Amino acid sequence: QNDIAAQLGLDRPERLIQGFRRENLGIEAVEIAPSARAALACDLLQDEDRRPAIVYAPTRAQTESLAADLAASFPAAAYHAGLDADRRKRVQQEFLDGRLQVMVATIAFGMGIDKPDVRTVIHTALPGSLEAYYQEIGRAGRDALPSRTILMHSYADRRTHDFFFERGYPDPSVLARIFDRLGPEPIEKEALKRLARLSADEFDNALEKLWIHGGALIDFAENVARGRDGWQESYSAQAEHKQQQLDLMLRYAEGAECRMAALVRHFGDLADSRKTCGICDFCDPAACIAQRFRSLTPAEERAAAETIDALRAGARSTGKLHAEVCASGDLTRDDFEEVLGAMARAGLVRIVETEFEKDGRTIPFRKAHLTSAGEAIEAGEKLSLEIKALPPAKTKPRKSKTKGKGKKKAAREKTPAPHGLEESLRQWRLAEAKRRGVPAFRILTDNALRAIAEQRPATAAELLAISGIGLSTVEKYGAHLYRLIQSVG
Repeated sequence: QNDIAAQLGLDRPERLIQGFRRENLGIEAVEIAPSARAALACDLLQDEDRRPAIVYAPTRAQTESLAADLAASFPAAAYHAGLDADRRKRVQQEFLDGRLQVMVATIAFGMGIDKPDVRTVIHTALPGSLEAYYQEIGRAGRDALPSRTILMHSYADRRTHDFFFERGYPDPSVLARIFDRLGPEPIEKEALKRLARLSADEFDNALEKLWIHGGALIDFAENVARGRDGWQESYSAQAEHKQQQLDLMLRYAEGAECRMAALVRHFGDLADSRKTCGICDFCDPAACIAQRFRSLTPAEERAAAETIDALRAGARSTGKLHAEVCASGDLTRDDFEEVLGAMARAGLVRIVETEFEKDGRTIPFRKAHLTSAGEAIEAGEKLSLEIKALPPAKTKPRKSKTKGKGKKKAAREKTPAPHGLEESLRQWRLAEAKRRGVPAFRILTDNALRAIAEQRPATAAELLAISGIGLSTVEKYGAHLYRLIQSVG
């Protein structure tokens, strides 16, 4: 919206934001360990009323493994960028035609797919942003009939995202080690790598980021010169934005309010965000198909009663409330937040997402308010509450039969790369980079180039199986690479 207003030169335009609500989608967010997610997905989809379905998995290997598990019970297949074009087209059409009941996919699947009767969308890992999540669950129930979406998550997702974030966005000091060694005269990339004293992967990633943000000038032959000062600001802003997207996704998964209302508010429709959906795991716990509930323990009952007493004096941040109510250490912060969630579902408290500014940064936090129903609770009155429980995994997935294939692939990867092929690939990459006017690593990274030389892919599927090779690379350069591999022999 801001970009549109800036491009059109609009001065404080009126913004009409609406249409984000999906009345027929019941959303559930289930905290469950990664090791139990495949079993839960299998269990949920045994009911034929929950199919057709789309199951999103984070990696190509997991889509293949889970699709094999599901295919033991009903027609299912995997879809990811590592499949050749013919197979992707075939399984996509079979799903649209109804011959496949479940598609297990990475985020490569779904763009432009208009299958109206998808009854269930399951995420077996936490998406990287609310924007991605909203788009993916939007593929359910386009026929306006009731549909469910299940988001599986745990703290392990945060660790996984943090690992990839740190690898993709190294500390600015790492980029500075390269920048500080640059001058107006270009230096060869390999010489710069030795000066920076970074590992190959770390150096390549940091140099690309430095180039993107203007701190390095790189020609087609990957000679590097000093770029502009001030690259740190845009780089840090981009990294912070990426982190904020994940933080918002995590807070959504752990939230204690109507799921649809929270999504609508996130996209800016503040007027419609006051209306609850009535069918999500917060609004109607009894309708849940994945989330389970249990009675409170004595310690949780005491915490709930003391929370009501504490909130009679006024709203508090949930952090301060935990410190006050659980001073004895009976409940961890996470356990206490689950108690607050149970109280919110029962209408006794209202949890509000808010924020404050500190040192120029926006810090989000949750604030608990006592509702009129909570105020009506008398001292000593027993509270009838249910707290979230880990759902049982009734179906044990079969072990994926990929052991032999893995050994075959490992053996192939250990085959020494013919020196002539690797050098030919480098010469081709250099010529292509010069023709396109971009640094050579934008055509193929060094790691991808070496892997091609070692594995000698002969098909699109084999080329896509190489780390760092995507669909666009195959479409642009696949034919050239196959011919080059054959010609060098």
